Amino acid sequence: MSADPTARRGIPDATVARLPEYLRALTGLAERGITSVSSEELAAAAGVRSAKLRKDLSHLGSYGVRGVGYEVDHLAYQISRELGLTQDWAVAIVGMGNLGHALAAYSGFATRGFRVVGLLDEDEALVGQRIGELEVRPMDVLDDLVAREGLAIGVIATPAGSAQEVCDRLVTAGVRSILNFAPCVLVVPEGVDVRKVDLSTELQILAFHEQRKALAQGATRPTATAVAT
Repeated sequence: MSADPTARRGIPDATVARLPEYLRALTGLAERGITSVSSEELAAAAGVRSAKLRKDLSHLGSYGVRGVGYEVDHLAYQISRELGLTQDWAVAIVGMGNLGHALAAYSGFATRGFRVVGLLDEDEALVGQRIGELEVRPMDVLDDLVAREGLAIGVIATPAGSAQEVCDRLVTAGVRSILNFAPCVLVVPEGVDVRKVDLSTELQILAFHEQRKALAQGATRPTATAVAT
């Protein structure tokens, strides 16, 4: 069912971006007691075409079994291993405003292979507050988090104006993976990976599609015809 991992070729970025959706779908199937799934069923649950799913999974060396499909638990493990989720990753969230506070209170990190080890902010009014089991601490504990907790991922939830400075401090401390919620582009040295989550951009894309649908509906409506009297 799977090829030797050492013989795999590089996995395309587009495939990597879809793997979490496959894992989410597989987790849902497992919770419902489903032990095997066809490519068509899994593709529908993940919102992709079955041909694309099969091609994506072939990069993992997983081809399923004709007439049976994919074993849910085994495929979920394969994807988790490929995504690096078979170990815990230490995460720090920087910026304890409304968004940072919401991220800090999110319980889903722990069930997905991420361990929040630090909540950081420069605002002295926020330092010392508790969110869940963690206390908000100042930025100068970054080096200690990297050395003691193995901090691997920094989440930036600050305003855009301070995001680059926070990013620079994370990189200087040794953090090489950053998730940026600030509405700006970060400049990082080679070897540092940045993923950007811009909620306003996503809303603008949805607005574009809504406008297209509205225009299409307008074009299909019958036009009024003047009646001579």
